[in-house]
Amino acid sequence: MATLEKIRSKAGLLVVVVGLALFAFIIGDFLNSGSTYFKQSQERVAEVDGEAISIQDYQNRIDEMVEMYKMQTGQTSLPDEYMAQIRQNVFDAMVQDIVLGEATDKIGMEVSSDELFDMVQGENISPLIQQMPTFQNPQTGAFDRNALLNFLKAIDSDAIASAPVEQQEQLLKAKNYWMFWEKNIKRQRLEQKYTTLLAKAVGANKLEAKESFDENAKSADIVYAMQAYATVPDSTIQVSNKDIKALYDQRQELFKQKETKVLKYVTVDIRPSQDDYNAAQKEIEAVKDELASSEKVADVVNENSEVPYVDAFFTDKSFDPEMKQFATTAEVGAVYGPVFENDKYRLFKLVAKTSAPDSVKVSHIMLANKSDEEIASLADSLMGAIKSGADFAELAKTYSVDQAAENGGELGWFTEVTALRGVNEEFKNAIFSTPLNQVAVVKSMYGTHLVKVTDKTANVTKYKVADIDMTVTPSSKTYSNIYNELNSFLSKNHDIAKLDTAAQSAGYNVISNVSVTPDNQSVGTIKNSRQVIRWAFQNDKGAISEIFECDDKFVIAGVEKSIPAGYTPWEMVAPALKSEILAKKKGEKIAADLTAKNLTSLEAYAEAMGSSIDSVKFVSFGTRRISGIGVEPNLNAEISLAKVGQVSAPVQGDNGVYVFKVYAENTDAKTYDEAGVIRTLDANNAYRLSYQAIQTLVDKAEIEDNRIRFY
Repeated sequence: MATLEKIRSKAGLLVVVVGLALFAFIIGDFLNSGSTYFKQSQERVAEVDGEAISIQDYQNRIDEMVEMYKMQTGQTSLPDEYMAQIRQNVFDAMVQDIVLGEATDKIGMEVSSDELFDMVQGENISPLIQQMPTFQNPQTGAFDRNALLNFLKAIDSDAIASAPVEQQEQLLKAKNYWMFWEKNIKRQRLEQKYTTLLAKAVGANKLEAKESFDENAKSADIVYAMQAYATVPDSTIQVSNKDIKALYDQRQELFKQKETKVLKYVTVDIRPSQDDYNAAQKEIEAVKDELASSEKVADVVNENSEVPYVDAFFTDKSFDPEMKQFATTAEVGAVYGPVFENDKYRLFKLVAKTSAPDSVKVSHIMLANKSDEEIASLADSLMGAIKSGADFAELAKTYSVDQAAENGGELGWFTEVTALRGVNEEFKNAIFSTPLNQVAVVKSMYGTHLVKVTDKTANVTKYKVADIDMTVTPSSKTYSNIYNELNSFLSKNHDIAKLDTAAQSAGYNVISNVSVTPDNQSVGTIKNSRQVIRWAFQNDKGAISEIFECDDKFVIAGVEKSIPAGYTPWEMVAPALKSEILAKKKGEKIAADLTAKNLTSLEAYAEAMGSSIDSVKFVSFGTRRISGIGVEPNLNAEISLAKVGQVSAPVQGDNGVYVFKVYAENTDAKTYDEAGVIRTLDANNAYRLSYQAIQTLVDKAEIEDNRIRFY
């Protein structure tokens, strides 16, 4: 009882304590969820109409695209500019996927599984698949359905699981390659259905058809004189800021812009010093002695050259002029060089010379997807059958596991270098040493091959040349000297207003008034300078950066101005607007002066213009570019309305003032085909909508682009 009374007496305090505990619990949960939200926000590379694109998804798509590019090109690494383009293409595709998905979801449009199956292995194979070299007959270039079906069987999950371990990685890459294109085929089909629907809703009518026919059915031959706007000095025309601002206000929607930084920057080339050139010359002379005396030519080349040694014979057609001159005139074992050009030393050694076919034609039977013992046993059996007179092509159709099997195993023509790079050295040696119509067994990463040489070109002289390329690069000492000198300059100059003067005194050049947006991948023409742009968008007006290394340059940047997203300030576009207004006012002045003279002949107009008379034929309302004149829509319109023999009034164009006379009219002899014209107009509309529709969806979407935080 006493305990109960004590609790009651402290009731107010308990309420406060319990309340604080609850508050702590709630606020703790809020902070935890808030940190999760903050983390998600930080990982969001973009948001499109409220749908987030995470950095993980974006990077996964980039990695996927990079792998596809490597598979198609055979490259193992990509230059920075390629990566920048891939990142942009992936971003554009992800944005388009979202807006297209929104649009098609609203109308219940989709690509069904049956429809997709039909496009990838049914009766209506997608053109994307049909155009892939993997699925084309090597002889005819036509799509080969069997090649496609065999490929799909090979990348089936069960087939991959049962394949030898050394082949599974290749098969998985092939499967990923296929899945990438299957997704793109589905997306392309959805876009096609959507744009086709829109195109069907925009049909040409009879009036449009007749107007279109008439625009092009009638044309005129004219003589004309022209006075260019450049003949009137700019100083004689007054253009006020009020005029410029009025035109800016009229066209403001054309000047929408993303957030922009205006930069100035100093660049210093990272170039070799004279000591570096001297050291490189000494090194190449030592390499020359080693190349001349060593029998291990490949080792010497691979240890010293930027270009790896290629152990193959080439015809002289494969060489650049300097190497060709050396190879065709030197004795075997001779060394030429060093030759110095464009900061690079080159050395050549003629390793060997031979007379042999440049190319051989090969068929094969490829054995794979079995154990080594089973493959060896099958190869022996097949070699026995071939020696007994069995038909090689029929055996290939039965036993070979690659797509060439359908064509009797025929692979086509190989040079030594294509055999070496396409398969391996053993394959190259086998096909160039095996007599005509004989069969050899050779192994590669793809499996075991029974190769048959079915044809050879005539013997030609071929050369095996060692080529050492050595570019002179800045030493670490040179690099440090350039960096330290620039760093010393930077430490004394942190005022952007004084940067130009200070740089000039130090012998550096400053580039000013360079605008960049988050989409830009480089500053001006400086390679690998995306890092400078990222820095700029993390700093405000007046900031000066540390030193960036951008490819072969050091860069110091400063932010001159920060312009928020919205509209470009009229002052920044004033020069272009002023030029347009100047042209218009010059046109008005020229036309008024000519009109005031009451001239009646084209010759008189030409004299007054200080010009000569020229002619052009077949100008119609629909002529986009007039021969010898260019794009002048006002002139097109006036010519289409003019009467034969009548001298026109002065016509103000984009480039000058024109006076013309129609001396003949032409009528197309074609009969008006209303249905045909409508079909043509509908086809043009469909084509235009096919590339405008998705972009219009993108333009209307609310897009928050945060890529600058990550790349």
